[in-house]
Amino acid sequence: MQKDFGHENPENWKWGTFYFNKKDSRLIVPKRVKLLGWTFNFAHPVSFIIIALIFIFVFYQFYRNNI
Repeated sequence: MQKDFGHENPENWKWGTFYFNKKDSRLIVPKRVKLLGWTFNFAHPVSFIIIALIFIFVFYQFYRNNI
């Protein structure tokens, strides 16, 4: 089983936190420290859509509850 898409390469981690690898087709990848969970591959276009939907939902809830 092919494991590595460059996940361990420090150049694929922007600011040491954000995973950005166009060659990796996965949307969700484990963080560098696997105990901390998972993160998005920000080179995948769907990741920005999901992040935008999360922000829209949070702002909508905040706006709705503060009218």
